[in-house]
Amino acid sequence: MEIINIEAQTFESMMNRFEAFTRKVENLCGDHQDKGLHRWLDNQDVCRILNISKRTLQTYRDNGTLAYTQINHKLFYKPEDVEAVINKLKSK
Repeated sequence: MEIINIEAQTFESMMNRFEAFTRKVENLCGDHQDKGLHRWLDNQDVCRILNISKRTLQTYRDNGTLAYTQINHKLFYKPEDVEAVINKLKSK
């Protein structure tokens, strides 16, 4: 482990800049928070809406029946895509 010494004034300056950067990032994230994502559905929502099991949902994903988006190992579905599947199932 390497130890580095810096002056207290330099450290304070670094911390102030870091805090200013953090505030800017928080402001930017606050402006764009949940834009559109609140309208997306997760696995549990889709299974409940379609009254299907998780395995059936996976089959729909695998064969291209239902489009999805994956973000950090979590799957999301657009409500209009789920509605299209409902209409497709009704027509069969």
